[in-house]
Amino acid sequence: MIALGCDHGGFALKEHIIDCLKNQGIEYKDFGCDCADSCDYPDFGAAAARAVAGGECEKGIVICTTGIGISIAANKVNGVRCALCAEPLSAEMARRHNDANMLAMGAGLVGPNLATRIVEVFLNTPFEGGRHQRRVDKLTALENR
Repeated sequence: MIALGCDHGGFALKEHIIDCLKNQGIEYKDFGCDCADSCDYPDFGAAAARAVAGGECEKGIVICTTGIGISIAANKVNGVRCALCAEPLSAEMARRHNDANMLAMGAGLVGPNLATRIVEVFLNTPFEGGRHQRRVDKLTALENR
């Protein structure tokens, strides 16, 4: 299951991503927001991140206007490795080398077609493990000290 979260700036793109997930038969849980009225990205980014960190959802996608604020909010939750991506190669490498479990995007920077491809790559790229596991373990150690 995929956790979704956004603020008002990411609402329309989140709705587009929901349609894409539905079309592919991918289950998701929407942690809001539920309209384009002004709201605060930390509330929704953290809610989606807690679902990923707690194991309720396998991965998460969060969206605000730039992707910066909501990615920072998600990364404040222990157990989350949220990568801000604006093109597919970053999404691929975030999964392959960093085992990112959340994707952040900026709706003001990434249109629906590109976002669809970024999400597809993020959800379908496996973590390589190997030498990269040692590095991910060091990130976890930093988080836990």
